[in-house]
This record gives sequence, structure tokens and C-alpha cells, in this order.
Amino acid sequence: MTTVIENCAIATVDAADTEYTDGHLVITGDRIAAVGPGPAPRDLPDDGAPPRRIDASGALATPGLINTHHHFYQWLTRGLAQNAHLFDWLVALYPTWSRIDERMVHAAARASLAMMARGGVTSAADHHYIFPRGTGDLLGAEIEAAREIGLRFTAARGSMDLGTSDGGLPPDFAVESIDDALAATEAAIDTHHDPGFSSMLRIAVAPCSPFSVTTDLMRRSAELARAKGVRLHTHGSETVEEEKFCHERFGMGPTDYFAETGWLGEDVWMAHCVHMSDDDVAAFARTGTGVAHCPSSNARLAAGIARVPDLLAAGVPVGLGVDGTASNESGELHTELRNSLLVARLGPHREAALTARQALRLGTHGGARVLGRGAETGSLEPGKLADVVLWQLDGLGHSTIADPVAALVLGPPAPVTLSLVGGRPVVERGRLLTADEHDIARTARAEARRLAESS
Repeated sequence: MTTVIENCAIATVDAADTEYTDGHLVITGDRIAAVGPGPAPRDLPDDGAPPRRIDASGALATPGLINTHHHFYQWLTRGLAQNAHLFDWLVALYPTWSRIDERMVHAAARASLAMMARGGVTSAADHHYIFPRGTGDLLGAEIEAAREIGLRFTAARGSMDLGTSDGGLPPDFAVESIDDALAATEAAIDTHHDPGFSSMLRIAVAPCSPFSVTTDLMRRSAELARAKGVRLHTHGSETVEEEKFCHERFGMGPTDYFAETGWLGEDVWMAHCVHMSDDDVAAFARTGTGVAHCPSSNARLAAGIARVPDLLAAGVPVGLGVDGTASNESGELHTELRNSLLVARLGPHREAALTARQALRLGTHGGARVLGRGAETGSLEPGKLADVVLWQLDGLGHSTIADPVAALVLGPPAPVTLSLVGGRPVVERGRLLTADEHDIARTARAEARRLAESS
């Protein structure tokens, strides 16, 4: 099937930041066949069926947004611990989270994915690290939800083995043994990981954080990931409390600890990275370690302002993340485009911190690089996967902003008139096509209530 999109502004987010005020896209199968100014060629190859032609007047075409860090299960605990920093927030919520089961995780994942899809996300990564005993296949529940909604998915199989009795933060009943965690992670890779160009599902190895994981598990997780050829993910340098924990327990800061345990490299990305020195930034740049920047969650938990302008200037791969919806209750990535720019301008670089186009790049090509998929998606170029979003910008909220990229980033959330994942429509005219939104909301509400009553 060939799809032709015409009469729209286009921000390709390619290496040259090529833009067209009035352009076209041609999509054949799951790939972009052509992108350029003006109308599409009339003499398109005949594949046996007439192409679908879309008049996208008043819209901006961009690559689909890419979410590099999330915790889907937290959809069921939004709005709690509203005035806490990270450690107190975790202590307050761990007892509830440790009671999740497969049904709850599936409902939460469907809701999280549906919310992101409606807001222009075409690829998402989720970091799931709580696996209570006897509660079913929690990772499988997320994978099934992603398949139902139709988004490209990186499932980061997390783990925790450092309970409170050993000096960690999570309660003892919420952690696994090292052997169990590694065996389950290896099984997830062997069962689900697809390394192919058009892959809809990849697995990453993702012990939770320095304050919930032993050094042995960190080291062995890195060894497993590299033996299997998959990526590594964890939280890093999120708060001053984490930095203090690392100095007290390991005698060094988070970045030095990651270097010591084999956790810096082009196959690694870290969530948050708020509290970083110049040496830390240089280490990330030197090793190609990526960053999932979560500005709304960083603000919600009073973590601080990440040094995104400095990271970008040093050449560090940076993408955007929603983070869990217990610390970012909106649960969609468009907010992060805007907040990445606004929060950065509160820092020392002020008005020169980020531009609207840099914010869009963070949410698209930057995210693709962070997830190791920069050659496949993240920009609108011939040969890349047809993960494309059309944002309608001629309505009340945007019609007087002449610059379409500024309208998207700085304006109110723009309606998604079409979202394609591998050329397949997932959202059209603001409506999710792959599942019933009312059923998703109703089921999530019921599961949230069941979780609250079990706590």
C-alpha cells in the first residue's frame, strides 16, 4: 500500500534540519519512499492498488515522538505523594507497587501506551523493575499491551536485589535474588528480542538504580547484555540524595560507579542525569552513553534542572522521557517538548539554552539515537521506517503562530490528525484506531481501585 501525504509543512529532523513549508511524503509499505517540496510526483510506481492520498493542509509532518523512559505500571498510582522528593516518594509508594499483578500491569500499560499514542508517540521504552512473586507474567503483559496498541516498543527488563535490610530503599519483599533476576532477563531476551530493522519489540537489560541494586547485579547485568547484544538501561544521577548514597556506600559518585561496573558505553542509556559535573558530562560524551531527559518528572520530584545544553554541546545522545505517571501525571510526551525548552531556560544558559527545533530533535531523532535506532527512525528520510505524525496547526490554539515548529513546541498540545507506525495508522483525527479508549479507561480505573484496596 502506498500512502501520499501532501500540502503540509514538513520538519524532517534530518542531519541538516531540512524543512519544507509546503511538501509531500510518499510511504510504501513500512518505509518512507520520498520526501520533498511541493506535490508528490504523479507517476508513482503501480503496486496494484491506487495510493491513499491525504490532503494535509494546515498540518505539520514530523517524525513520530520517541519516549525513552517510562514506568507503565505507575498509571495506577497517579496523584499520590504529591509533595515528596524522590526517596520519600519511593518509600511511600513501594508498598503499594509491590502488590501489582499481571492484570493490573496490562491495564496500566494499555492506558499508558494509548495516552502516548494519542499524543504523537510512535516508539516507547518502558522500565519495569518490580516483580512480586506469584503475580504472573508482568513483562509479557506489557508486551501484549504494546502489540494491541501498535507502538514500537523497547521493554527494559528491570530488577532490584538490594532490599532495606541490606541498606537499599525498596522493601525486602519487593526484590529478587540475583540469579532469579538474571535468569528472567535472559529468558525475556531469548523469547522476545527482535534485532531486525523493522522490529516492533526489543528487550534491554535494566537493573533499577544504584540504591536498589547490588554491585554484583550491576556487573553481571552488563555482562549479560553484551553477551546477548542488547542495550543497557538504568537510573543515574537523578537527585542529590542518590549522589550522597553513592559516596557513602561506594566511595564515589554515580558516574564513577557506573564506569567501575561497566555501565558506560554506546549501548547504555541512563534516565535523568540531573546532577552531573563537567567530568561526568565528559565521560558520557567520551563513551557515547545516552541520556533520557525527563523534565516534568524532575520538576515534580524537585530533582533539579538537568544540564541538557551542556550535554548536547559535548555530543552526548539525549532523548526525552515521560517517566512514570506517578511523577508525571499527564503521561504524554508532547508536554516534554515544551518543558524541556522552558526548564532549560531557567538554568544558567537562560534564553540561549534550547531552541524549539532542538526540543523537537530531542523528542524524535535524539530518542532514536538513545534507543539505538537512529538508522531506522527518528527523522523523515527515504529508506527509514514510516513512523510519521501529522499535527493539525490551523485551529484556534495554533493558527496565529507562523512558525509551525514553534507552534508545535510552544503552543498548546496539538491535535494529531494522523499517526503512522511503520505506515500503519494508529491514530486518525485524534482517535485511537487500535483499541477502545473508553474500555481502556474503565479497566484501568477498576484495576487502580483493586490495587488501592489491596494495599
